[in-house]
Amino acid sequence: MVTLKSPGEIEQMKPAGAIVAACHREIAKMIRPGVTTWDIEELVDDMLRRAGARAYTKGYNGYKYATCASVNDVIAHGFPNKTPLKNGDLVKIDIVSQLDGWVGDSAWCYGVGELSPAAEKLMRVTKECLYIGIERAVVGNRIGDAMHALQKHAESNGYSIVRDLAAHGVGRELHEEPTFIHIGAPGKGFRFKEGMVFTIEPMVNEGTWRMTIDADGWTARTADGKLSAQFEHTIAITKDGPVILTAQE
Repeated sequence: MVTLKSPGEIEQMKPAGAIVAACHREIAKMIRPGVTTWDIEELVDDMLRRAGARAYTKGYNGYKYATCASVNDVIAHGFPNKTPLKNGDLVKIDIVSQLDGWVGDSAWCYGVGELSPAAEKLMRVTKECLYIGIERAVVGNRIGDAMHALQKHAESNGYSIVRDLAAHGVGRELHEEPTFIHIGAPGKGFRFKEGMVFTIEPMVNEGTWRMTIDADGWTARTADGKLSAQFEHTIAITKDGPVILTAQE
């Protein structure tokens, strides 16, 4: 069942999103060749702690870290480690905070050093997909309208949308209803209602949308070893349109 949030509750959720956004702003400043995803893990863990927030993913179903760090062909849920990032890498950092009982969730894709034109295009199109989905998340529209537009943009650029990992509602817990994937048909699926709070988080692959899971039970990779990019925001549906709770601006 979808739990609708009141305007007051949406206001209460904003600090949890703001600390995640602050973490991403700091990560953007430090990304360069030679930095490790463990350096990023330590930065985020410290920032959340100093803000009085909890790293929600630590201990979640046995996960051990404050971040998911997914490099190149890793789609999502990669473990942070001490391997130096290289010039041309794409790294996706996913952060979930819990502050005053509310959750904020945002993943961002960063280019390391000088990127190939192909990697730059993949990042650009994936970010465009995120905002195409957000723009259409208005009261009365259906999820199929938003996701179809997002999917069409990715596929018209020669990419595919991951179908085995889903977006989800956000509130007191990380995974609430509604749950949906980033493909759809116009006029289909649930209607957006005032008070819904959920993620939009397209995962866009250079090649096939199919994926594999490593032996660690977490790390999701493209089945063909090609690049994947992701951008994610937590948004709230209001009578005046979607509000991004994890905005970095």
